[in-house]
Amino acid sequence: MGTSTRTQLRRDESSHGKKTARVPQESSAPATSLRWAVLLSFLLALFTIALYAPVQSHPFVNYDDDVYVTVNDHVKAGLSWQTVTWAFTSYDAANWHPLTWLSHAADYQWFGDDPAGHHDINLLLHAINVVLLFWVLLRATGFVGRSCMVAALFAIHPINTETVVWIAERKNLLSMMLFLLALGAYHWYATTPSTGAPKADQPRRLLRYLAVVFLYALAVMAKPQVVTFPFVLLLWDYWPLQRVSLPSSPGVPQVWRLPDLGARATSNKRWLSFLLLEKIPLLLMSAASVLLTVQAQREGGGFNPDYTLFVRCENAAVSYVRYIGKAFWPAHLAPMYPHPGTSLKLWQAAAALLVLVAISALVIRARRQRYLPVGWLWFLGTLVPMIGIVQVGRQALADRYAYLSFIGLFIMVCWGVAELADRRGFPRLWIAAPSCAVLLALAFVTHRQIGYWSDNVTLWAHTAEVTYPNYEAEDNLGEALEKAGRPEEAIPHFIRAAQINPAFPPATMFLAVHDQRLGNLREAIAKYRQVIRETDNASYQNAAMRALAFGNMGHAYRQLADLPAARANLQQSVQLKQDNFQVWMDLGLVSQLLGAPAEAAHAYGEAMRLQPSDVGYLLLARALEQNGQKQQADEVLQKAKLLTNNYQRAQEAAAALLRPAR
Repeated sequence: MGTSTRTQLRRDESSHGKKTARVPQESSAPATSLRWAVLLSFLLALFTIALYAPVQSHPFVNYDDDVYVTVNDHVKAGLSWQTVTWAFTSYDAANWHPLTWLSHAADYQWFGDDPAGHHDINLLLHAINVVLLFWVLLRATGFVGRSCMVAALFAIHPINTETVVWIAERKNLLSMMLFLLALGAYHWYATTPSTGAPKADQPRRLLRYLAVVFLYALAVMAKPQVVTFPFVLLLWDYWPLQRVSLPSSPGVPQVWRLPDLGARATSNKRWLSFLLLEKIPLLLMSAASVLLTVQAQREGGGFNPDYTLFVRCENAAVSYVRYIGKAFWPAHLAPMYPHPGTSLKLWQAAAALLVLVAISALVIRARRQRYLPVGWLWFLGTLVPMIGIVQVGRQALADRYAYLSFIGLFIMVCWGVAELADRRGFPRLWIAAPSCAVLLALAFVTHRQIGYWSDNVTLWAHTAEVTYPNYEAEDNLGEALEKAGRPEEAIPHFIRAAQINPAFPPATMFLAVHDQRLGNLREAIAKYRQVIRETDNASYQNAAMRALAFGNMGHAYRQLADLPAARANLQQSVQLKQDNFQVWMDLGLVSQLLGAPAEAAHAYGEAMRLQPSDVGYLLLARALEQNGQKQQADEVLQKAKLLTNNYQRAQEAAAALLRPAR
């Protein structure tokens, strides 16, 4: 918005209503307000970092952090051309987000397995996003106090805890940073003179538009949930840029406002048709991102076919209202809210829809305050990709989805309260004091929420408590207890998960593994067969689960000395997933005991490719020798001797593995 436009707005504001506040003189206000803005930026960043500082001691979470970091060989390889190629061609984790993969790879190269460094980068990105949001709003509106309050709510609202403290949510933080940079670049572009501007300004205007396109392209390469960006820009055109040729809202006076900010005078009001045409390149990028995401979800098994369209629409309406509730009363927050399925009553969905329609009607009625429809449509619109009309995963809603969408609600509240106070002539202290009280209360809740993420047992125990019945929380709690060396405490949670959802394979898998460890091999095999039946579809996750079940069942049959059944199951496992060292070793041993040295040599060779060892090479050498490949066997023996610290002990271990089970 240019100088003349802002000056006119200030005149309009000063003449509206009986009570007005004096606008600072042009000579001193900009410099004073700019100093305040810089100071507030520093304070916002400092408070954000101080609030989230405890996260540095938190571990990786046993929920996607393995897929994104700890067991991802591509990420653990660090930054290389191979990693870059994989990042841009991979649909791993049922998403196409190459920048996110490269970000994690860079982290692993710098910090390795130490989660502290990964958490530090997440926190740094969140602090940057807080400051960026403040400046984007400030540049677009000129209001220092309101922009600061929106940024402060964004910084410390408890619902954003999940995004900051969960390493796997790097994609949310990275895409938000690029989204805000693109939004700021759009303001830079939109305030460049267009109509009546000299021809020399046109290349500069084009370059600024290309900057928007470039930053948005990076944003969708970090996380596709920002595909609503072109529609956000249309809202931004309506308010605060006011580029749409519609009557202006009267506004209200505001003393603490940053005028002009060095913007040039413009005459940039446009018809809606032009503004839509202007967004076509961005809309095409959104469409491309959607297509890539759909393909990634199909290949990764992300789509959940369990719910009908009617059930998904019911949940979407209720979830919108639940999000609003969590914005104003952020209680019982958790990383996983189970989908209600068909348990929702029709009246619940109807009541939720009525609430949404009523709020929409009130917002339209108050459209003279343009920030109200903009904030409301920002909230509704940016949630559309994640609201569950197209169901991805098993959750009803998720705290991480509010990271972008709640900005709309924050704008509505902060601008609405400030305008109401100005109209009533309240002293500024009357607004500042309760605002600080709200921020302190939210900070206290956020600090407590951060504590729940301090270890996996605490996190999932809390989640199971506040979202019961939640089979995923019970399963993850059992897994956390098992990894903590408390297997007996884990078993009841696996049993509870299986009781809540008998068709949930991971819980059954862990119970089968427990039976196998205790020597209850027949019971374990029966549970493995149940897992295989429950995962009889083509999704990526189910293929991995089936491969593990076949592999473990093959090992159980080997323990029972049923070698033909063992080999059949192990072969099924390696057909589904070829990077399991133990399955290849078991297949080699079984094949060798069945008198198939060539098959055994192949299996041992695959195992040594994945995880070289002295015992493995000794077994491979013996299989090669039995197959008549004496020269290759001698070469492999040399490798075994180079790797071993105790050659005799390695020979004894290899011989023990080849003894038939009794």
